[in-house]
Amino acid sequence: MDNKLDFTALEKAISRLDESLKVVDEFKSTDSSPLLRTLVSGVVQHFEFTYELSWKFIKRWLGENLGKSQVDGVSRQELFRLAAEYQLIDSVENWMLFHRARNETSHTYNENTADEVFKVAVQFLPEASKLLNALKAKG
Repeated sequence: MDNKLDFTALEKAISRLDESLKVVDEFKSTDSSPLLRTLVSGVVQHFEFTYELSWKFIKRWLGENLGKSQVDGVSRQELFRLAAEYQLIDSVENWMLFHRARNETSHTYNENTADEVFKVAVQFLPEASKLLNALKAKG
């Protein structure tokens, strides 16, 4: 069974998140708060999308390599524990932080939440890149 995973969507999502973080960094020093709020909102959306793709790739890789019965119905924490065990990610705690931040954004929008999720997105980017590299290395 040679179901090689196609990482194109994850690569693009990580790239867009990286670009959006760089744009916010460029405009941080301006006085244009409406523009900055809009840019931060864009980062939050890119974070949400990239996080969703990331955990789904984790689940798919684990399902293909351990068997679907090993991952179907497990909690996100257990999924991340397995991912760490198989060296797809470094820290279950970090990925649970990303999961909680993603859940926050899906329930309500407020500026304070967006600012907090923005900070998490900054931490998430290198972890998502590490995941992508690990997935590619493991095939």
